[in-house]
This record gives sequence, C-alpha cells and structure tokens, in this order.
Amino acid sequence: MAIKDHLKIKGLLLLFKRTTELFQYYYGPALFSFFTQNAIAFDRANSRVKIIMLPSSFFDRDPLDVAPSLLGKLIRFKNGGHWLSALIIETEAYKLEDKASHASLGYTPKRKALFMPPGTIYMYYARGGDSLNISCRGPGNAVLIKSGHTFWDSFCSPKALEMMTENGRTEPSKKKKEPESLCSGQTLLCRSLGIKVKEWDQKSFTPHSFFIEDSPPLRPQKTIVTTRLGIPEGRDEHLFYRFIHYDYARYCTKNPLGRMRRKKTSPRGDKGYKIV
Repeated sequence: MAIKDHLKIKGLLLLFKRTTELFQYYYGPALFSFFTQNAIAFDRANSRVKIIMLPSSFFDRDPLDVAPSLLGKLIRFKNGGHWLSALIIETEAYKLEDKASHASLGYTPKRKALFMPPGTIYMYYARGGDSLNISCRGPGNAVLIKSGHTFWDSFCSPKALEMMTENGRTEPSKKKKEPESLCSGQTLLCRSLGIKVKEWDQKSFTPHSFFIEDSPPLRPQKTIVTTRLGIPEGRDEHLFYRFIHYDYARYCTKNPLGRMRRKKTSPRGDKGYKIV
C-alpha cells in the first residue's frame, strides 16, 4: 500500500473517531435518557418494577459517601395532585468542620435541620431561590442537590413536563426553557418541581408527596469529582466535594468537561477534576 493511501486511511479513521466522540458528547445523554426512561416506563406499566423510596438509613452515612450515591436517583414530588420527577445529576457534600458549610457558622433555629436526624430536609434561599439539602450522619453534615435532569415515566402525571416547563419560567413574558435545562441548577430544580422552603424545611420525606427513589438502571458508570461552585477563597474551596453524573455532565450547573474548560488547569496544576 502506498504511503499516500496509508495516510488517507489513517486520516479517515481519526475523523471517524472524532465524529463518534462528538456524537457521544452531544447526543449520548439524550439517547441514554430516552431509551432508559422508556424502558422503565414499560416495566412499570407491566408491574415489573416497584417504586422504592430511599429510607432515612441511606443518609445515615458520611456526606462524602451519600453525595455520589445520590447520582442517578429520582426526586419524586407531588405538586397540586400531579407527580413531577427529576433525575439527580449533581451533588455537593458539606461537613461541620468545612468552612464553606452553613453548619460551620454554628447552630441557629434556621439551621436546625442540619443538626436533626439523617434524612431531614434542609432548605434555604440561595440568590432568592429555594435550595434543597438533606442532613447526613453527624451534626451539621449534609448534601446539597446541585442540579437535576427532567424525568418522566408512567409514574408521572401526563401534565408533568408541561407543569415543570411553566414552573421554570421566571416571568410570564420569558421564553420557556428546554426540558433538559429546567433543573440545571439548585434553584432551577426546586422552581421547576415546586419545592418550597416554607413548606419543606426541617421536614422528613414521605411516600405520599415527596421522596427520593432508588433507580438502579440510572446509576452512573462514571462520576466526575471536582471542587464545589461559588465557594469564596479561604473557605475550603479546594476540596473535591462536588460529584457529577458523567453521562449528564453537559446539563449540570457548570460542566468541567466543557471544551473551553479542558484547556484550563487548577492552581495545583491539574485539570481540576477527576473521573472515577
């Protein structure tokens, strides 16, 4: 084979490889979500899959263990008699001794949930929006649900997507968000589902209206571990306490795998994340 022909074949192979990588990056999560959600819906319609609510004992662990294990779980919330759902794709762990945690500032009535039994809902306002956290083992320890991905199956109301889309609009005149971006942030998640601080802070999950479901088919095969977002300098901003579902990274709050971010490094000289 001539050198020219060899180089041409090598070039075509590289082009095919790159095209495959781009397709997987941009369309892989959507296809994964579509086929998985429809498979789960089919199984439930045929009574082969049961809804399994996570017990409080699930949260009776170190937040660094709870946070990654929540990826791929489903939030089920009943809003006005309609079940809405979101897949958890991003979490952050916080510990009492962690300078970035609310608990490190000491106990107050508002932070009471952080010192209540594992599995207690802790909510607060972040930049004017509601934010969902769950207490873990140890006083002051908790996990923040940082972002999610819209999810619908036979358990959800037929109006679920329509309701979440409408909830996600900040103003009637604002353009409706695309389904995949409705929950791409801690306050957007709560807004789209309708979870409110005044109604759920210091409360426990209940199978009748609000719970987190175990969902084995949606567990990530790979997890991105990186630093948390919005942590001021000197407040333990260097800790790798943020966890992201690899298949849904492009829908999280801030994707560390983004093309522009790949070229950047952390102050330590590394990529600023790791994949496990």
